[in-house]
Amino acid sequence: MVQVDLNSDLGESFGRYTLGEQEEILKYVTSANVACGFHAGDPSVMRKTVKLAIDNGVRIGAHPGLPDLVGFGRRDMNITPQEAYDMVVYQIGALQAFLAVHNEPMQHVKPHGALYQMASRDKELAQAIAQAVYDVSPSLVLFGLADSELTRAGEEIGLVTAHEVFADRTYQSNGMLTSRSQEDAMITDQEKSAEQVIQMVKEGKVISQQNTEVALQADTICIHGDGEHAVEFAKYITDRLNEEQIVVAAISGREDSL
Repeated sequence: MVQVDLNSDLGESFGRYTLGEQEEILKYVTSANVACGFHAGDPSVMRKTVKLAIDNGVRIGAHPGLPDLVGFGRRDMNITPQEAYDMVVYQIGALQAFLAVHNEPMQHVKPHGALYQMASRDKELAQAIAQAVYDVSPSLVLFGLADSELTRAGEEIGLVTAHEVFADRTYQSNGMLTSRSQEDAMITDQEKSAEQVIQMVKEGKVISQQNTEVALQADTICIHGDGEHAVEFAKYITDRLNEEQIVVAAISGREDSL
């Protein structure tokens, strides 16, 4: 049986700034990555997002990012491994408190944006983030870019680690995502995106922008919640996975072991 998790980055509104249609997208995903106030989100948004996810039966994870609200956490910062460790521990703790109110366990941790990309390439940063997750709770699942330094660090320290692939992003021949600064970074055609997802899940590979086959493991698929047609996109991907008889289930609810 082929199974995969669908995750989405949520709780990224801030104050009077509203981003995404999370009430609708939660009908289709199985894991929610909740912003913890550094790159986006605030206490009220976190509280509301946690409650919405619980009401929809969606498992919840922390989505720690760089302290860069203006840049939405997508700009690289020159941070030390110790600073990365501290940021991740702090943000996991913030979300844990809201989960404790509902006696709801945290499923996973997925770094956001530039922090995620930096840790995918930088071994020391990856190890610091994995250590932070492990020190808070060894039972947490670490989400990271498939076959990257981050997933390797998680596996080495003993965490259950979910290799993540992206439905709406293109890939480079080294397995990294195409930079958002490039025009071809995003896939906007639903059918093309669905075909890429199905190939990654069923065949364990993706065709890069250099037209080479890149092997990767696909445990969880990211559906971005802030796109212009995010809800329609999430529904379409879910329908196509069902047609291919691919079971959509949260990491913690999968029958196989990662």
